[in-house]
Amino acid sequence: MPQITVDYSDNLADGFDRPAFARDLHSAVVDIAAAKPPACKTRFRRTEDPVVGPDTEGHALVHVHIALLAGRTDETKARLTEAALDLLRQHVKAADGRTLHASAEVRDLDPSYRKFEGE
Repeated sequence: MPQITVDYSDNLADGFDRPAFARDLHSAVVDIAAAKPPACKTRFRRTEDPVVGPDTEGHALVHVHIALLAGRTDETKARLTEAALDLLRQHVKAADGRTLHASAEVRDLDPSYRKFEGE
């Protein structure tokens, strides 16, 4: 915990500093949601062919999913969401006049969540 997934359109591949974004987001999760630094895990999923409304051209999408163990207040979750959006503004540059559609959400992990570490 936390489990962070970032979906981003393939047309952002060159304009998205993913390692720096993950590093800065991990720091925000630690500061805002009291997570432990080694517990922060982020995976990036490149998606193809973004479509917004009737348009298939001129758009780029990125969405950040942050899943935490239950117990954080709605205010904490909102602060973390805003921090994620601020970091996207810093680390994502849409190329060629594309419109960037950025969003983020924080949710509780399901009570069934379990994990293990091992080799």
